[in-house]
Amino acid sequence: MAGRTAQDDRLLAGLDPEQLAAVRAPRGPVCVLAGAGTGKTRTITHRIAHLVRSGHVAAGQVLAVTFTARAAGELRARLRGLGVEGAQARTFHAAALRQLRYFWPRVVGDQQWDLLEGKLRLVGQAAQRAGVDTEPETLRDLATEVEWAKASLISPDDYPAAAAKARRQTPAPAPRVASVYRDYEQLKNRARRLDFDDLLLHTAAALEEHGEVADEFRDRYRCFVVDEYQDVTPLQQRVLDAWLGRRDDLTVVGDANQTIYSFAGASPRPLLDFSRRFPEATVVRLERDYRSTPQVVALANKVIAGARDRPAGSRLRLAGQRPDGPEPRFTEFDDEHAEATAVAARITELIDSGVPVSEIAVLYRVNAQSEEYEQALTEADVPYLVRGGERFFTRPEVRQAMTALRSAAAEPPDGELPGAVRALLEPIGLTQQPPPGGAARQRWESLLALVELAEELASTTDGANLERYVAELEQRAQAQHPPTVEGVTLASLHAAKGLEWDAVFCVGLVEGTLPIQHALGENAASPDAVEEERRLFYVGVTRAREHLWLSWALARSTGARRGRRCSRFVYGLLPENHPSTRPAAPRKPQGGSAAKPRCRICDTPLTETLAVKLGRCSGCPANLDEVLLERLKEWRFERARELKVPAYVVFTDATLVAIAEQRPTDPSALVSISGIGATKLERFGDDVLSLVRGE
Repeated sequence: MAGRTAQDDRLLAGLDPEQLAAVRAPRGPVCVLAGAGTGKTRTITHRIAHLVRSGHVAAGQVLAVTFTARAAGELRARLRGLGVEGAQARTFHAAALRQLRYFWPRVVGDQQWDLLEGKLRLVGQAAQRAGVDTEPETLRDLATEVEWAKASLISPDDYPAAAAKARRQTPAPAPRVASVYRDYEQLKNRARRLDFDDLLLHTAAALEEHGEVADEFRDRYRCFVVDEYQDVTPLQQRVLDAWLGRRDDLTVVGDANQTIYSFAGASPRPLLDFSRRFPEATVVRLERDYRSTPQVVALANKVIAGARDRPAGSRLRLAGQRPDGPEPRFTEFDDEHAEATAVAARITELIDSGVPVSEIAVLYRVNAQSEEYEQALTEADVPYLVRGGERFFTRPEVRQAMTALRSAAAEPPDGELPGAVRALLEPIGLTQQPPPGGAARQRWESLLALVELAEELASTTDGANLERYVAELEQRAQAQHPPTVEGVTLASLHAAKGLEWDAVFCVGLVEGTLPIQHALGENAASPDAVEEERRLFYVGVTRAREHLWLSWALARSTGARRGRRCSRFVYGLLPENHPSTRPAAPRKPQGGSAAKPRCRICDTPLTETLAVKLGRCSGCPANLDEVLLERLKEWRFERARELKVPAYVVFTDATLVAIAEQRPTDPSALVSISGIGATKLERFGDDVLSLVRGE
């Protein structure tokens, strides 16, 4: 008993009073209203561990569900770290698939139906039958309508009325969409296939209609935890109700201020009505924000305070717990190219000041906005990755690496795990120095991420070997939980949900983009559409730990009429008379372009990021000291290895070229090179100046 008490004391140590109240709440209904950055994952995993260690429930009787495979993987990893083995942490769909496969012989009796990988082919056939356009964009929109209807428990017959009530922007007249929906279901059932929504529908039906199945399931699972409960759909709530039966051993965690998937059927209503459904429920509010600086937290509070008709359960006011940081930046630009170029330049400054490149993100409302930033970052020699693109574990180099690692695990090599992994990946392309850029650089970054994961496992797990490492990779691949890849993240605001970075750039903040055009005017998707856009902006702001940049451009292209207006969500945030509210660049250059950097050789104004860094036009002679450049690269390689960071975190290639061209001989000359600030000067200045002097 004394040992168990000591274990519990260690488990509960470090929790704040509200987290502790949630963790120690008795079995039964518990609702945790958890604001952004308040430690909700820590709270629910410690609650599960506390219930298990206290003997209230066995680990194998716990089922925790969330909305992404990545979040489920993180839950499992944290529970393992707390010594809880056997608790299930899955997405709703993964949990339902597992249950349905087990109960199918008793519920249906014949061979199990296969899972439909994608519904567009069958939707296309149904659209052709209904006389609806079969262009790819239309088919995707039709598939979205089918998914919304099924998630909302709406039948084909009821779809037209429900779509009108919800003010859905249908890709075809609602009766035609209903016909597509109806024919799609017939074609799918005739092919003996299940889509993802069917997993939930059939699981709920199996438990509702078969008493022996429900009894066996409820004997197996006694304790339920639902993360991100504000995003639950009516269909998911029906499954949860079927899991529970008449029991109430349920913990839900959510934040109504982060409801951003209403278009897919999600609703915060079950979260907000939880204490009405369970009058004896324990309700805990987490408002201490451990993620962001007080400056970021204050801005986030202002963003969400502007919402109208906020329900009581959503009135969380975050309180920043971190030390002070820089004030958020607000900047206006003439056009999108200028905005992207400035963002890339600021990112370079942050990297040069010591911010890891993987701790920086550029967030936008629609995916089409990424192209301008991809180009600007490429020109600035900054690596990046587009979230929502190719999945990490499906990349050819990662598949090739995992094959090599599996083969080697049968006869593990000698030596420490990270060194063994690096040696196995070198023949695949993990060179000592990174390639200069492009696809080769992305391949190299993927392989380096695998080595860094090995280093992480070796530092946190006693006796970590290649076999354990391969098992960890397999589990991550199944859960789509990739390791961190070094590069600036480019992502939509929706894709950024659940993530966080040291520095966040929220870009393109103009009316018609945020809020999005279809949320405005008489034809808005719903009266609450603009408020959902506000919540989406709030999610973006609360992703930032320390540095927050908010910007917009008055025109799409260079030289176009500046007819755009800054987003309505930004107006109430701008500090009065703050200098950053003025345009970042003069609209009508006066007195030449004296404020702009100029070429040190021909005195022409410089505009391109790389030209500014080098201090010269691309056409002017370089005067490059090749011997010095090689010495600088060798020094950078050694420092990067010593600091265990990619080489460009020390200095980018462009910075080394600028040093080798300009050959600064004192600190003031060194910091005059774009991208070298006080932090880099303090850390590396003496070394660099010694190399320049030939010492």
